[in-house]
Amino acid sequence: MSIKSLLHTPALTHEKSLKTLVENRTIFSLNNCELNIFETYQESALVPLKFNDLVVTSMLRGKKVMHLFDEPGFDYLPGETVVIPSNVEMKIDFPEASNQNPTQCLALAIDQTKISETLNFLNERYPKEGTDNFWQLNYQNYFFYNNVDLASTINKLIKECMSTSITKDVLADLTLQELLIRIIQTQTVKSIDQGDFSNQNNAMAQVIDYIRKNLKEDINLKHLSDKACMSTTSFYRFFKRELGMSPIEFVLSEKIKHAKKLLKNQSIQINEVCYLSGFDDANYFIRLFKKHEGVTPKQYQLMNFTN
Repeated sequence: MSIKSLLHTPALTHEKSLKTLVENRTIFSLNNCELNIFETYQESALVPLKFNDLVVTSMLRGKKVMHLFDEPGFDYLPGETVVIPSNVEMKIDFPEASNQNPTQCLALAIDQTKISETLNFLNERYPKEGTDNFWQLNYQNYFFYNNVDLASTINKLIKECMSTSITKDVLADLTLQELLIRIIQTQTVKSIDQGDFSNQNNAMAQVIDYIRKNLKEDINLKHLSDKACMSTTSFYRFFKRELGMSPIEFVLSEKIKHAKKLLKNQSIQINEVCYLSGFDDANYFIRLFKKHEGVTPKQYQLMNFTN
């Protein structure tokens, strides 16, 4: 279990204004993007949907089951985002939708020219370390949980798309750039979790490997920058740009992930988990764990123990 960053939910369409009970669509069009809000009020299966542009979708209410790329369907819930390339058909089940429990989902279609301009700008002005390592979207890594920064950016973009201000297109364009950066950073973090990041960047791979093998040690910025053969200032900028978080924030997140693995053992003591995960203070460990996961270590252990 992980706590997800939820988005602000727009008001539901008034019943008298609904055009259909399945994927009722409200559109907000801007120069370089189109925000679609979909609502469904009855159970349905394999409802097709396709866009001509790349689409960033995020669940707001209820539950869907998504079918993509001829892969098994997966549950799609609030706090989760899916990025879908242009002209890819999704098929959607609504197993629980009703008048009392509608689904609501946003689909942000982004003009390909805007995407290309943003990626070219980033690769020119803020090139990544290493050869063949570029700012790019990873279409194999299309499903992920919203983090705080990603959710904040999506919320900001929803607000601009729904605005009546004469400057909304300008502000939306700036936020689209931020959104693409946040998505790439989120995909990079997920790639690290899946263990397939090492081929992209050797310096980062060495640092990640060092962190994971030394969680019980006192890891500081100087240790990590030395491993990357960079100054501490350059390394900090490099790391933050790649992952959207500071090196020490990443160290803490890795310690929490290790603690979660240990807590699947029902008999292990919380103090033992604390020290094996590299924390000296049990109270601090408990506070940080709850901040990351939404529950205390003991609650997590009880919810996830294996027989």
